[in-house]
Amino acid sequence: MLANVLFAADAVVVGAGAGLSAAAGYAYAGGRFEKYFGDFALTCGFADMYSGGFYPFATLGAFWAYWSRFIWINRYAPVSGSVYGDLRRLLADKDAFVITTNVDHCFQRSGFSRDRLFYTQGDYGLLQCSGPCCQKTWDNEGAIRAMVEAQGFCIAEDGELLVPSGAAPAMSVPDHLVPRCPHCGRPATTNLRIDGTFVQDKGWHAAARRYREFVRSRSDGRRILYLELGVGSNTPVIIKYPFWGLCARNERSVYACVNRGEAWAPKEIRDRSILVDADIARVLEDLGDLGEARIA
Repeated sequence: MLANVLFAADAVVVGAGAGLSAAAGYAYAGGRFEKYFGDFALTCGFADMYSGGFYPFATLGAFWAYWSRFIWINRYAPVSGSVYGDLRRLLADKDAFVITTNVDHCFQRSGFSRDRLFYTQGDYGLLQCSGPCCQKTWDNEGAIRAMVEAQGFCIAEDGELLVPSGAAPAMSVPDHLVPRCPHCGRPATTNLRIDGTFVQDKGWHAAARRYREFVRSRSDGRRILYLELGVGSNTPVIIKYPFWGLCARNERSVYACVNRGEAWAPKEIRDRSILVDADIARVLEDLGDLGEARIA
C-alpha cells in the first residue's frame, strides 16, 4: 500500500528523525561507543554518546576531546549503510522536500539537494559563539580534524577515524586548538538546539522559508504523501503534529509513519494513514525493489 501511494503522489514531504540514522547504523551505544569512547566511559561513567553530550567536563580541552571525536564519526566519517541512498533513489523523480531533526548531515552527504532540506535542530558541522554574540555560524571540519589528530587518531583517505594502534588516545586537546568565536573571542560551541542559545543563522532561515513555501504551494488538494521516518515523541511539535494537521486539511493527502514500536496516528486521519511498525532499512529496501519491478 505504501508503495502505491508513494509512486502515485504528486509530492512527498519527508519528516526524518533519529530513528532513520539509527537504521543507517549510527548507534550511540554498544560497540561503536566503546570503540571511540571507551576511555571516557571508564573515566566519566557515562555509557553512550548521547549521555556524554551532556556531561559537565571540567575543562574546555576535555570537552572538545569528546566532541571532536563525536562530531567526526557522526558528521565527517563515511555515511554507513544504504538507508539514505535507498531513500534518495526512491525520491529521485519525485517533487520532494525533507525536514529533519537529525544533525548528522547524512541527507546532503548522500546526494540530496541542499535546496530541498531543512535541518531544524542544527548541524554537527557548524560552530557558533557560546554567548552567542551574533546569529552567525562557521564550518568546523578543519578544527575538528586538528583536534582528533592531536589526540593521536589517524584519519583514513575515505574519512574513517582510526583508533591509535598500541597507544591510548589523549583525553584533552591543547588550549590553542580550543575553538573560539572569531567575532568576540568567547569559547565556541556546537550549533545544536539544546537551549535558548541556539543560533539560527541566515542559512537556517533560508531553509525554513523554502520549506514553508514548498508546503504552502502544494496544499491545494494535490496528492501529497507526508512520509514520517523514525520520528519519536521527543519533539513531536516539529514534524509529527504538523504532519497530522497538514494531512487533516487535505483530503487527498496520506500520512505514513514508519517507526518500529512507535507507528500510530490520531483517529481524525486514521483512514488516510499508513502505519508501518518495522525496520526502516528493510522497508526502504523493499520499496526500492518494488520501484525497480514497476519500471521493468
